[in-house]
Amino acid sequence: IDTTDHFADVMPEDLIKFGLIPEFIGRLPIVASVTNLDKDSLVEILSEPKNALVKQYVRLFEMDGVELDFTRDGLEAVADQAILRGTGARGLRAIIEEVLLPVMYDIPSRDDVEKVVITAETVTDNVLPTIVPRKPDRERRDKSA
Repeated sequence: IDTTDHFADVMPEDLIKFGLIPEFIGRLPIVASVTNLDKDSLVEILSEPKNALVKQYVRLFEMDGVELDFTRDGLEAVADQAILRGTGARGLRAIIEEVLLPVMYDIPSRDDVEKVVITAETVTDNVLPTIVPRKPDRERRDKSA
């Protein structure tokens, strides 16, 4: 049975019949139904908005002179984890933090890292991210500049 259609038609009177008091319902200017986000929507939330989580972490790594790259399958794995946990978009930051925490701790003290790559294996199998070493002829950008 698909209950999504039924929830889309909920009226304030239905909520009162359900047991919510009229004084409370009167304070709700809009009654709206929501549905779970699918994987594609979660990936879009991770990467598309101006202040997307991935963009925030990319900028954080840039401050240490390191490029951060999420592969498409890495982003999809983060979305899959959020769906498995039942957290939806709210849980995306926690998942990314779990994945990036080890390297976020190490990167500031290392001068030999050019790039960090997050793949599906990094997310699902708890494997450390791929670290691409810096070429010897390139110096790390000075953080204090």
